[in-house]
Amino acid sequence: MIGNLHVGLAALGAAIAVGLIGKSASDAVGRNPVASTKILVQSILAIAFAEAIVFYALFLVK
Repeated sequence: MIGNLHVGLAALGAAIAVGLIGKSASDAVGRNPVASTKILVQSILAIAFAEAIVFYALFLVK
């Protein structure tokens, strides 16, 4: 039962993080369109790290 709560909170945190990363990346591209490739790479890496938290929570619950 507690494990379900942990996974849910991890998923909520990851969803919020992905939203904030996407917002920040679109703001940065709007300010500096020339750096869009670098910003895209950085944001994809940050999103992958944020979503990894959910996988850690899923594997640690068992």
